[in-house]
Parts: sequence; C-alpha cells; structure tokens
Amino acid sequence: METDRLLAGDDDRDDRGYSGSGSRNGGGGGGGLGSRRMSYSVAESSCSLDRSSDDASLYIQQAVVFIEDAIHYRSINHRVDAQSLRLYRWYYSRICQWFLGVTIAVVLLLAFVERPSSLSISSDPRHRSVAWQPPCGLTESIEMICLLIFSLDLAVKSYLIGWEEFRKSKWLISYTIVISASIIDWVLSVSMLCDEKLRVRRLLRPFFLLQNSSLMKKTLKCIKRTLPEIASVILLLALHLCLFTMIGMLLFAKTEDPKKNGEWELHFRDMPSSLTSLLVLLTTANNPDVMIPAYSLNRGYAIFFITFSVIGTYCLMNLLTAIIYNQFRGYLLMSVQTSIIRRRLGVRAAFQVLSCQREHATNQEHVSVEAVLEVMTRVKMKSYYKTAINTAARQYADVGSMDRQQFRKIFDELDKDYIKEHPPLPQYTSPILQRLQVVFSHYYLSVLGNTVALANVVCICTILVLNSEKSTAERDNYVLEVTNSCFILYYLFEMSAKIFAFGWRGYLSYKNNIFDGFLTLLLLVLQISIFISYRFPSSSWDPSSHGALSLWEMVRLVNMLIVFRFLRIIPDIKLMALVASTLLDLVKNLRAFAGVLVVVYYVFAVFGIWLFEGAIKPPPEMSIHSNTSMENITSNFSVICGTYEQLEYWPNNFDDFAAAIILLYDVMIVNNWQAFLEAYSRYTTEWSKIYFLCWWLTSSVMWVNLFVALILENFIYKWDRSHSCSVTDVERIRYETSVQFMFKEQIQEPTEEELLCQLHQHPHLHIQW
Repeated sequence: METDRLLAGDDDRDDRGYSGSGSRNGGGGGGGLGSRRMSYSVAESSCSLDRSSDDASLYIQQAVVFIEDAIHYRSINHRVDAQSLRLYRWYYSRICQWFLGVTIAVVLLLAFVERPSSLSISSDPRHRSVAWQPPCGLTESIEMICLLIFSLDLAVKSYLIGWEEFRKSKWLISYTIVISASIIDWVLSVSMLCDEKLRVRRLLRPFFLLQNSSLMKKTLKCIKRTLPEIASVILLLALHLCLFTMIGMLLFAKTEDPKKNGEWELHFRDMPSSLTSLLVLLTTANNPDVMIPAYSLNRGYAIFFITFSVIGTYCLMNLLTAIIYNQFRGYLLMSVQTSIIRRRLGVRAAFQVLSCQREHATNQEHVSVEAVLEVMTRVKMKSYYKTAINTAARQYADVGSMDRQQFRKIFDELDKDYIKEHPPLPQYTSPILQRLQVVFSHYYLSVLGNTVALANVVCICTILVLNSEKSTAERDNYVLEVTNSCFILYYLFEMSAKIFAFGWRGYLSYKNNIFDGFLTLLLLVLQISIFISYRFPSSSWDPSSHGALSLWEMVRLVNMLIVFRFLRIIPDIKLMALVASTLLDLVKNLRAFAGVLVVVYYVFAVFGIWLFEGAIKPPPEMSIHSNTSMENITSNFSVICGTYEQLEYWPNNFDDFAAAIILLYDVMIVNNWQAFLEAYSRYTTEWSKIYFLCWWLTSSVMWVNLFVALILENFIYKWDRSHSCSVTDVERIRYETSVQFMFKEQIQEPTEEELLCQLHQHPHLHIQW
C-alpha cells in the first residue's frame, strides 16, 4: 500500500511552486524543538544551538524520519519532537499500515453481505436461491469497529501535523465529515432496526480507500484537472450527435407506407430513441443492425451511417484519446515533480539536522560520516538501497565528513533502478563436470527446451483434433499418455541440468526457472499418481474407470499444465518479454488507477441499487428451472429479438451489489449495452438512460482512455530502455520500474533556494531567517 501524505494540502502549495521567501512563525505549538530555534540563510547555513546528548539523539532521530519520508515521498511537515517521532514511525510501520488496509477492505466488502445480500450462487431471478441475510446488528457492529479505527487514524494524523496544518488540509477535514456522517447514518440505521431504504454511508465508504493513498489522491487530482481540457471534445461529440440525430429524424420520418417505416419504428421514432440509437452506434455496439431497415430499402442510406461513424467513432473518439493522453501525462508529470521535490526536501532536512548534531564543527555545511552511518542503521528501507548508500557514504570515511552536495549524492541511489544480479556459477574441479556445466548453461539448452515444449503442445493438439468427436469412453489415452511421459522425463532432465549448471540459488534467481520447475514437479507428481492408480501405460486401459479421478480427468489436467508450461517461451522472445513485463509493471505500479476504478465502480453500483433494485422481474411463466429450454415457454411469453428478455440477460441486474458490479462491467465493455438501456427505460423511465450514459462516459471514455495512456507511456519507456538489449539481457536483468522512473528525464531538480524556503516554512522546526 502506498504511504499516505499527512498534509494533503501540500499538493496545492507544491503546484504553485517553491518561490516563497517570506518569514513565517512555526505553527502547531508544543512540537519540534521547543523553544530552541535555528537560523539559516540561502548562501550559508548555521546552527545556533547548545548541543547536548539529548539534542544529538533527537537530531539522529529526526534525520532517520526525514530520510524515511524521502524514501516514501512523504511530506516532512509533521511534529519532530521525540515522542511524536516515535508515534509517527509506529503509525507508518508495516503492521499498522497493513492493519489499516485490512480495515478499509473489510468496510468495503460489507456491501456484498449487507441487504440486499450477494450470498447466492446465481444472480438470475428465475432460479436464484434465497440469499442469506445477516441479522440486524452483525454487519453494523463490524462497521462501527471500522469507524472507530478510522476515528483513531484521524486523531493520530491530526495530532502529528498540528491544528494549524489540519485546518489547511481539505482531505483531513473531509475525512472528519465522512466519519461523522457515517456514524450519524449508522445510528439512524440501528434505531430503525436495519430496515431503512437507503444507507448513505455506503456511498461514503470509497472515501476511506482514497484518503489512505497519496497516489490515488494525485491520480484523482490529475483526472479532475484533465476534465476541463477535454470538455471541448465532449461538447463537439455532443454537437455531432445532436446534428446527426436531427438529420436522421428528417431522413427517416414516418411515411404513409408502413413497409418503409422500419427505420423510424425501431430507431428514430422520437428524439430520445434517436439519440440513443446514434449514441450506441458511436460505440459500434449496434452496427450494422441500426442501418439494416433503411439499407434494405435503399443502399444510399448507408452514407448517413458511415459518415456518422467515420466522424464520431474514428475521428472524434480517437482525438479524445489523444487529448486525454497528452493532458493527463502533463498533469501526471506535475504530480511526479511534486514527489521528487518531497524526496529532495526530506534529504535536505536530514542534512540540516545532522549538521546541527556535530559538536565541534566550525563549518556547519558538513555532516559526520559516522552520524550518517548511524542514521542508516536505523532507517527502514530495502536492503539493496541501504547497502548502496552505506557503500557510497564510506567513500568519505577518510575525510570523516561530507558536504551538502556529497550528502545528496549518496541518496541519489534511491533514484536508480534496481538491477538484480544473478549469483555466480558453482565451481567444479573435474574437467568433465566443467564441460558439462558449459553445455548445460548454454543459451541453446533453453532453445532446445522451448522446441521440445512446442513439439509436446503440437502432439496434444493433434490428438485432441483426432479425438474431438469421440466420447470419453471411446478415447484412446494410451498414445497420449506414453507421449506425455517421455516429454515429462525430458523436462525433469532439463531442470536437473540447469540446477547442476547454475546451482540452486542461480536456478531460482530466474523467475522463468521457478515457473518452469514448479510445473515440471507438478507434472511429475501427477504422472506418478496416474501410474499408481492405473499401473504403467497399457493399451487395455479403461478410461472410464475411476479412482480419485478418472483417467481422462487426470490426463486432461496433465495436458492443461503442459499447455500452460509452454508460456516459458515468453522470456526468450524479446518483444513478447517486453509486452509481458509491461503488463507486470502495470499490475505492480499502477495500483492507484485500479483503486480509482474500484471507487467509481463502488459508487455507481450503490447508486444503481438505489435506483433499480428489483426493477426488472421475469414474468411468472419465466420462473422455471435452469434446465428448461426457451422453446418450452414460447407459447406463454414472446419477446422481440435482440432485447434484454430474448438474450436472457436476467442475471445482469441491480438486485444486489455483486450483480451490479458485473452489469457495470458489461456496460463498460459496450458490447450490446443498448439492451440494458432499452430494458431499464421500459421497466423504469426514460431518465434511466442518464445513469448509463454517465457510467459510459466515466468508465469507457474517461478511465479506459487514461489506462491506455499509461500503458503507452509504460511501454514506450521500457521499449526505449531495452531497445539495445539482446534477448539474454532482457532475461538476465529485471527492472524495478516506477511512475517516478518513467518521467525522470523530464523532472526538474529543485534549487537550493527553493528547498531552504520550504524548510523555513516548516510548521514544527521553528526555522527563521
């Protein structure tokens, strides 16, 4: 989980720049260095403090926290007295943040259990079992515990930054309001014995997820600032839609001949249906259905629909994607700039307090190497970064101290990519073993293994094609089982050879070897199980006999694992490895976008349940068992082709939270989403289309385009880095890519004056010029 910024209001000041030069008294009271004060100037810094052992210990502790703030891009504007620093480090400890994350997950997951409960196997109202409904007070008790934890979280945050800074933090003020409103709504719910129609606090729960992630806050701010930039294209799309709607209503007006009114009756009967038809055509979901009635009469009508699609779908929608990519990338770059400035400010603050820690220094622009190493022993960070920084600091051991530039330079290691080095090969004394090691460690062994894996997949595919029309009892598994056994023996030999050549540590240092070895061992276990259950391969095997599993089921499982194992070729094909690593980086580093999407899904699902719960009910004749065919009920219930009922979309509804999530996903994909628009407008009101339109704009237009923009940025970044790498280099080097690394070439480093200005404005260090 991303660490939170205590002072969310910092974003506003960061975006305005660091050019402030006025003097400001420290706020918050009671924290920091008490009555002691520091004096700094831009040209030269000096400490006018009486030093003691307590002071030295406090400076070390402050430096440790400032370095940890720099590592996690946190604001340094918090209390810096000894007691507060201990509380601060406890709050940001892994177990505390993990506990807070679990609490947020629990309060969000309550929506699946609360009324209407999602605890049923099927969401289809025709044969849905009665879902278990929790007794009143069960989920409410869990929720109240979560709200108390959030209240404690708010209290700790508020104390650590002080009252003056709390008043400037919009996120913390909103946090207070959300918790208060949730508690009030909870009290009302309990007083009504959990029988209330609306639970307003369900709509507020996603806020807890947002406020706990600084990256989500930045992403949300970037999205908010991007919206005005794309408003012109949205308006142009609306104008395009309205213009062609009016033209379409003029072209397909009702005539005296009923045979020529097909287009009017189905798609252009009135303004709402005309707008809906062309809006759906903009997403190509109803193409070519929407133009078939007119096109069957006159092929010239195709010009209208083609022109609409070319302008709207291929020009304006793609232009919208380009604008979102360009604008959002710019705002994300600004956000990343803020993060880098925070890192530099944390390092600069650590240098400043360490320079005050030296007892007999004549030049306070230097810090002791011994003090730096002591700080690094206490800082919690990844081991490889700590090792690199300690190594860089020991270079100045002979001098005994380092200046500001040298201090900053050693912490530049935090901005470098982590390159995973593989362990050295084991050393063998025997010439024969050395030759075998050379052979088994050669790249061509992997090529041979990929070729064998391909041959195995081809064999399985061939046998499946030959047996595709045969039942399980008619299949001859003897040939396939013998073939698989031979291939599995080779896989075992290949794994053993690589372990011999690279050693255990070297073998496990490659992720594809871990994947390959795990599946090989699993295949070996399954194959031994088959031999134990059905003896050795024999043409007289009875595939229908059953042990724990039938022979066919066990062979099928083996074949699926073999096909899955064929994915081992990905690291050995450069472009494929690049695409796969891009996907992994998206999962790993773009969690903020997924979090924002979760929030949007959650809010729209809650609104959908409020608006449409139980709106669509199947006719009594449709309440049948799941194994009854549609033909059996056509005499009692007739439907129009292509509608919600004819397509049997009954499981897609807003009757519970889980079903609402799936329906929103189906609409986001926009395939056949017109069926939902039409059905809910029939069962409720025409105004229901506004809900689905808002969801389409939010999910399919806005969020999907943002995700595409970040995929492009991530892929281009990795492509540029690996352009000169060979296939072996891509396999041997693993990059830890972050959003900050993606934009590091465009980042502008803050000046010394800007950093000192921010240090001067620290509310608890009591710094003055």
